[in-house]
Amino acid sequence: MATAPAGRRTVIIAGAGIGGLTAALLLSRGGFRVQLLERAAVFEAIGAGIQITPNASRILVDLGLGKALAEVAVTPEGMDVRAGGNGRLLASADLGAAIAARYGAPWWMVHRADLQAALVAAVHDDPHVTVAMGRTVETVARDGDGVAVTAVGVGERSTHRGAALIGTDGLWSATRELFGDGKPPAYGGRTAWRALLPRSAVPEGISDRRLGLWLGPGAHLVHYPVRAGAALNLVAVVSDPEPRTGWSGTGDRLALIARFRGWTSQAQALVAAPQAWTTWSLADRAPWFGQGQGPLTLLGDAAHPMLPFLAQGGAMAIEDAAVLAKALAARPDDLDGGFRAYEQARARRVAAVQRGARANGRIYHLEGPMGWARDTAMRVLGGRQLVAGYDWIYRFRA
Repeated sequence: MATAPAGRRTVIIAGAGIGGLTAALLLSRGGFRVQLLERAAVFEAIGAGIQITPNASRILVDLGLGKALAEVAVTPEGMDVRAGGNGRLLASADLGAAIAARYGAPWWMVHRADLQAALVAAVHDDPHVTVAMGRTVETVARDGDGVAVTAVGVGERSTHRGAALIGTDGLWSATRELFGDGKPPAYGGRTAWRALLPRSAVPEGISDRRLGLWLGPGAHLVHYPVRAGAALNLVAVVSDPEPRTGWSGTGDRLALIARFRGWTSQAQALVAAPQAWTTWSLADRAPWFGQGQGPLTLLGDAAHPMLPFLAQGGAMAIEDAAVLAKALAARPDDLDGGFRAYEQARARRVAAVQRGARANGRIYHLEGPMGWARDTAMRVLGGRQLVAGYDWIYRFRA
């Protein structure tokens, strides 16, 4: 990639995930040069499906990624919530055109690797963004009015200087620890099992155009199409007393099938269909953007990791990037002030979304009379009102 012209101040971003890549593109638009440091040696097609709700999709569309994402994403026709035990429909809602009309932006379901690929392509086309792969941030120090970042790779150590540093390196953020918070994320007692089914292997009766949610005692099941409808993303979340190691651990398929014994036959067929599952222990921790001093801040899961029960982890990182870029563009000569404005603007919102995700996690897994009360409340409320209850999330504009 070409070197940015003189006069642009350099912002260093640690982490080239969804939040970091989006922030790089938006900061470049705002007049900055961006240096991305990514610890992975290469961009790999890993991960699972992700839902991009209108609060985030409008930002990606504004970045010019609408066409590229529309080719790989699925715009769901609707959503169905069912009781896991008997398959009874609890709530149904139109999404698709209804969502676009209500919020002015689409609801997309996309494989994380496809979203990352679209962002990476845009970054490589941007002459003001450079990417250094295989670089893990080791130290951060003030360097005059800016920062000096030491990063380590295979057999080498490099120093990168810029006007500011943004940590976007995920749940287990090394940057967050360097900024002063060494406490680990808190395991929430649940494990997510993930699988990707080709369309040909999807059990009969499961729509390839709708989002499905099945609720039961101590577990729930989510599925939705990705890869332009060529595959079904499947996530089973179960109560689990012990955390598992890694982002993509190997799951015991037979143990998961046994866990869903007693559920309706259609839900059991979904769980039995994949020949391989990966596991991921779910965790979060309190929102924290740093010490609130200097040209340093955090973004996305590094700042406020979310449980997935509102499908807002990626969306909040994209929102963060838009708010931060706007704050810095308004104060190009006062990055410290821009960072503090960003942190103040985001703190209450991300905390509210985080609380909502935790609450949904509890509601989804209710048992006995409380589970019956949940099911009854959903049937009375209806799907349309369930979606409208999140207007405060989906209407957001940076």
